[in-house]
Amino acid sequence: MSSFLILGCVLAASFAGPPSLLAADTSQASATSELTTPKQRLDALFSELKRERDPDKAREISDRIRIEWQDSGSASVNLLMQWASKAVESNRKATALDIFDQVITLSPQYVEGWNQRATLHYQMGNYRKSMSDINRVLAIEPRHFGALAGMAAILTAAGKDELALRAWEQFLDIYPADRRAQEQLGELEEKLAGNRT
Repeated sequence: MSSFLILGCVLAASFAGPPSLLAADTSQASATSELTTPKQRLDALFSELKRERDPDKAREISDRIRIEWQDSGSASVNLLMQWASKAVESNRKATALDIFDQVITLSPQYVEGWNQRATLHYQMGNYRKSMSDINRVLAIEPRHFGALAGMAAILTAAGKDELALRAWEQFLDIYPADRRAQEQLGELEEKLAGNRT
């Protein structure tokens, strides 16, 4: 699986394989893992992410969120996702797309099935399909910062700067310490201010 140009880098960031947690952070990670349901763990992590102002610590929290998203709760779906990831890595995009389609059919509420298919569509130049999948991701998990970054990238490429600006604002409301998102937002604000003068 991969790691945030904007969508290539940005969505790639939401695909990164499970990152290793730093030893200093294990007590916090174990406290989060004691919460019983994935939703409880995600809610706790998102609360931490919103409060954290240190970019490095925020990145560790976002990595833990990605780990939660990657687990579908189904061994079969997790295996299919591994196969799809290997297909993407070996540039067998059509095969990967078929596997993502199977994942979505088997588990339509599994957010990463939609998210990773959105990224693959983007890589294949299918921006409309990518945006459609991003919308499904956000319907399931409105806090999916990777999908919001992907949406902002597609909107920016399409020249829809005001909509892209809103997507980055939503992103930063969820993940305020992300420097790349702050830079993108600043650039769009300057561009739009210049267009108004």
